[in-house]
Amino acid sequence: MTASILWFRNDLRLDDHPALLRAVAAGGAVIPVFIWNPSDEGRWAPGGASRWWLHRSLEALDGSLRARGSRLLLREGDTLSQLVELARACGATRVFASARHEPWAVEQEARVAEALREAGVAIAFEEGNLLFAPDAIRSGSGDPYKVFTPFWRACRRGGEIARPRNAPESIEPPTRWPSGATLGSLALGPAIPWDEGIAALWQPGEAGAAARLKAFRGGALRDYGTGRDLPAEPGTSMLSPHLHFGEISPRRVWHTVAPRGDAIAEDLEKYLAELGWREFAHHVLRAFPRTAERPLRPEFTAFPWQEDPAALRAWQRGETGYPIVDAGMRQLWRCGWMHNRVRMIVASFLVKHLLQPWIAGAEWFWDTLVDADLASNTLGWQWSAGCGADAAPYFRIFNPVLQGEKFDPKGTYVRSWVPELAAVPAKFIHRPWEAPAATLRAAGVALGHDYPAPIVDHAFARQRALAALAQTSRARG
Repeated sequence: MTASILWFRNDLRLDDHPALLRAVAAGGAVIPVFIWNPSDEGRWAPGGASRWWLHRSLEALDGSLRARGSRLLLREGDTLSQLVELARACGATRVFASARHEPWAVEQEARVAEALREAGVAIAFEEGNLLFAPDAIRSGSGDPYKVFTPFWRACRRGGEIARPRNAPESIEPPTRWPSGATLGSLALGPAIPWDEGIAALWQPGEAGAAARLKAFRGGALRDYGTGRDLPAEPGTSMLSPHLHFGEISPRRVWHTVAPRGDAIAEDLEKYLAELGWREFAHHVLRAFPRTAERPLRPEFTAFPWQEDPAALRAWQRGETGYPIVDAGMRQLWRCGWMHNRVRMIVASFLVKHLLQPWIAGAEWFWDTLVDADLASNTLGWQWSAGCGADAAPYFRIFNPVLQGEKFDPKGTYVRSWVPELAAVPAKFIHRPWEAPAATLRAAGVALGHDYPAPIVDHAFARQRALAALAQTSRARG
C-alpha cells in the first residue's frame, strides 16, 4: 500500500491546502506530521508569543484532522533525519509540503530534498501561503522590485487570483501510526502565566481565522479606508497571525472579501493592497535574504546608532513619556498584537527619536507579536528606519504628539492602555507635560511619579536624527 507524508510547517489548516490535496489525490494513506526543531530557524526561532499561538494552532489542526479520520503526528528533533526516518517507518514514497521563503527555509528545503532523494523518496513543494510565488514577479528588466506600487501593479496585471479549494472530506490514515511526541512534551507554552491577555483576545486555528474573516467582511471592511488608521476602533481585519501560521489562505481571504465580477470599491481596494504588502515583503526577502539582518541600503551599515539599554528598556515597557507610544507598547505586551498605525509610530520613535538599531526593535517584535513574520517584520522595520525597500525617507520623522492627536483625537486608545492618564482632558492627553499643574492634579497625575516625563525632547531628537542621516550620507559619499 502506498503512503504519503504531509509535512506541515506554517500551513496549519485543511482548507485550500494544495499540498494536502495533492497528497490525498496521490492515493493511499496520508501521514500528517509537524516537526518541532526551532534550531532550524537560528536567530529567528519562534518567540514566546509565537510559541503560545503554535501550541493552540497545532491542537486545533489535530482536531480538524481527527474529524476527517486522521490525526496530527508530532515529532521533535533534527528535521531532515526525522523525515527520512518517518518515511522508512511508514513506507512512504512521497512527501508533500507547502513552500516557505525565509532564507533558512530555502536552505532547509534544499537539504531535505537531497536527503529524501538519496532515500528514494520524492518531495514536492506547493505554493500555498501566498497569492504569488515571490520570485515569479519581476520588472521589465527581469529584476526584483524594490518599490511597492509597481510591484503591486505587476501583480494585478497577472490576471485573476485562483479560487480556493475546499478541504477533502476524508483523509486515509495509515494502518499503523508511527511513534510521535505529545504536544505537551514540546513545551511551547509559557513557564509562568503571562498569557491571560493574549488568550482573551485570540482563537488560534482554522475556526478562529474563519470567524475573524466573517466578522471583518460584515463590519470593518465597509469603512476600511478610514477605520484602519484609528487604533481605538475595530477597523482592521486582525487576520495577520492566522495568515502567518497558514490557518487561512490568502486566496480564501481574497475571494471572500472581493465580489466576483463586481467593481472593487475604494475601501476594498485598500484592503487588497494590504494583502499586496504582505506579498511584497516576501518578494523582497526572497530576492534579498540578507535583509533579515542587514539593511538593504548598504550605506546604512555606517549609520551612527547609539545603543542605549535604558532607552530600549523604557520603550519596551511603554515608559517613554509619549502616550501614543506607550499605549502601543503596552497593547503589544498584553495582547501579542499592536495596531498597524501604532506600529509605525513606535518603530519610528525607537529608531529616530532614540537612535536605537532597527534590529533591536525587530527582535522585540519577534518575541512579543503573535503575528511575528520574518518577511513582514523585516520590511516594516527597515521601512521605518529608512534603510529598506520602498522605505520612508529618513527625514520623515513622525511627531508622536501629532500622530496621537490625528489618529486618536479623543485619547480613547491611550486611556485604554495607559490608565494613569485616564482622567487627563483630551486637549492634553497626548502631551500631558504641557497641561497646567492644576489640570494634572485634578487628573491624579504627577509627572515623573505616576507617569514618566518624556524620555527625549521631540525637537532635539529630530535634529539629532537628521544629523545622523547627514553623517550617513557623507559616508556614502
